[in-house]
Amino acid sequence: MTKQLVTVVPQLKYIYCHGIARDSQIVFIIFELMKITNKPKKRFGQNFLQDENILNKVVKEINPQPDDLIIEIGPGYGSLTQRLLLATENLIAVEIDNELVINLKEKFPQLQLINEDFLETNLSKVTTKERRLRIVGNIPYNITSPILFKLIEKNKLIKDAVFMVQLEVAKRMTANRGTKDYGILAVVLKYFSETELCFKISPNVFYPKPKVFSALVHIHFKVITQPDEEQKLFIAMVKAAFGNRRKTLKNSLGNSIFHEIDFSNSGIDMSLRAENLSVDDFIKLTRHVIKCSSK
Repeated sequence: MTKQLVTVVPQLKYIYCHGIARDSQIVFIIFELMKITNKPKKRFGQNFLQDENILNKVVKEINPQPDDLIIEIGPGYGSLTQRLLLATENLIAVEIDNELVINLKEKFPQLQLINEDFLETNLSKVTTKERRLRIVGNIPYNITSPILFKLIEKNKLIKDAVFMVQLEVAKRMTANRGTKDYGILAVVLKYFSETELCFKISPNVFYPKPKVFSALVHIHFKVITQPDEEQKLFIAMVKAAFGNRRKTLKNSLGNSIFHEIDFSNSGIDMSLRAENLSVDDFIKLTRHVIKCSSK
């Protein structure tokens, strides 16, 4: 630790004596000090963004406004948090790491902090349908899908989300029909949102460096008017159809919870595979199930 401090302290002294603190210097000092006191933990999937240029690009994409109510998932060392607080006071950070929470409280006394797993956070308690949430963060690879489906489930409460995710996941989130990446995530997100892959992010800008590229994605949630039950049934239909990806719809759905439904007059060619269907096709199948179930 002493050797590490010898590197950091001169930087602090320089900034103090000269009365300057450029963003790049601040980011460097924060990261060097936090590395000493808080090592990233593998069990939380922690890879912290430490590049000033990428941070600025992320903030530009988020475009935070003073009246926005923003939740940041996993603020980590607080590099993005610091920038968001310059734009809005309505920032809530959800951090599972107890040690990081202590440091964040000291660094940002004005920050609203929730010390828990985001998957356990009750979003209904922090907002209303009249004031929809914006959610941002560098998402751990191992819980990306659970987080996305949590937001989908609470879509009425959420305006948009800006996430750093693994590049391969980003491709699956934004894939088009007929491509190899087109699957459950792409179809469900197209139903509930408009999702765009903004830009790729190199492993070199993270600490510790991951083994894969990342990407920034922006999810703009739609205002869905369909009943909640139809929304849930749609998701179940998509999951069932892709349950046996290489099989036809007839076989996939025949081996699912929909095995008792006769799809012969649904208006969809059951000899197709799920990857050949559009979102509207899945909506047709969903409404066919509702029609059959109501008889």
